[in-house]
Amino acid sequence: MLLGLTLINCNRAKADRAFEERSVSKFSEEQQDSLIDKYLKNGAWQEDPYSQEWQKEINKGLEVDSTIAYFWQQKAMPLFKQGKYEIGMPFIDKAVKYNPERWQNYRAFIKCIFSKQYKDAIADFKDYREKYGYGFVMDHSYNFYIGLSYLQLNEFEKAEKIFEKDYQRTLNDDGEGWLHHLDLFYYGISKYELKKYKEALELFDQALEIYQQFSDVQYYKAKILYKLGRPQEANKIYREAKINADKGFTINEDNVVYERYPYQVRWP
Repeated sequence: MLLGLTLINCNRAKADRAFEERSVSKFSEEQQDSLIDKYLKNGAWQEDPYSQEWQKEINKGLEVDSTIAYFWQQKAMPLFKQGKYEIGMPFIDKAVKYNPERWQNYRAFIKCIFSKQYKDAIADFKDYREKYGYGFVMDHSYNFYIGLSYLQLNEFEKAEKIFEKDYQRTLNDDGEGWLHHLDLFYYGISKYELKKYKEALELFDQALEIYQQFSDVQYYKAKILYKLGRPQEANKIYREAKINADKGFTINEDNVVYERYPYQVRWP
């Protein structure tokens, strides 16, 4: 039995080395698209993403061309959604190796929202921003995720400054109508942590103008009202927050299905 396991592990190691040995594709872009169709569209995507069959189909593609970054990202994606960060991260690292412009900002997002590697997320985003410029991933700016990471590291002044920068950029470039309720929420949280309660309330109210039932905002607004000696208002807002939370009105990002977001309220 032990000998059998050793042989299996050796075979796996050989396969992994075979992937690593290829650094430049021998296929044209059009041929790589055909491989993606064959091994993803007509292969892995026909299987359950969380199954071993999904991984096996992608491995078939990698045996043909290990330089296709999308194969590596598709290996990693379901693992992150299952909380298997340690297994998934080397795969997304390979995706970045073969196509950094496409996948490095995605990896930084994964580090921020999924694996909670906040210092690494900041470094990844800053490096990407220097190489390729300001931009967005998963509907939010790189600065948004950097600010979120600073919040989670209790570096509240840094978080406030970067949220302020993005807030002003949005106002100047696109106008108030483009402000996002989640950006306003976390900018308000940075103010809340710095005990700038009135400024936090203004931002929370802006967020509630966009998303009226946002229970997490209402919860932190109630906490501030208590601190400001306005218990009747606080109690009213808190009750509304609980009702809205029970109805599911919380952070509404797509990935909240897989991960609890920072400062998302854990109701009793």
